[in-house]
Amino acid sequence: MASSEFPGWHGTTIIGVKKDSEVVIAGDGQVSLGQTVIKGTARKVRRLSPGGYDVVAGFAGSTADAFTLLERLEAKLEATPGQLARASVELAKDWRTDKYLQKLEAMLIVSDGADMFVITGAGDVLEPEHDVTAIGSGGNYALAAARGMMDSDRDAEAVARDAMQIAADICVYTNGNLTVERIRK
Repeated sequence: MASSEFPGWHGTTIIGVKKDSEVVIAGDGQVSLGQTVIKGTARKVRRLSPGGYDVVAGFAGSTADAFTLLERLEAKLEATPGQLARASVELAKDWRTDKYLQKLEAMLIVSDGADMFVITGAGDVLEPEHDVTAIGSGGNYALAAARGMMDSDRDAEAVARDAMQIAADICVYTNGNLTVERIRK
């Protein structure tokens, strides 16, 4: 198999839910190599604390690429403590303009409890509508399910968990082994 045909390791399906002054980011545990499940218990949601300010980040896409982006985000947050929006924009600008970073195939959902953003390799920093966002192969299923639950009396974690279960039932690249991180501002 030529290196250009190598399917790569992929981590999929992350959801972010903001409700009642709390943000929950949840991710499934499945890592796939092409069409094969390699690992079912990966941690794709992390808590970062650069400069003493907590930030929760979840990633979907190529695992090695996502770790590179998380390291870069952490460096940006250390340079701009407590300014998630600014650090996210700086990361997106670098990702868009740096020849090495342009090749990275991953997406991030990040939150400091007050703000939540999706950061993409196209240079986008998106603040989600309706206080819900999702990325990865099962992202659209999780997003639709969560949007349908936002007006219920469920808290952010219950919405995220239930939406991820629905995504896992539908998407073959998503499983039910969740990592969940909560953050308040």
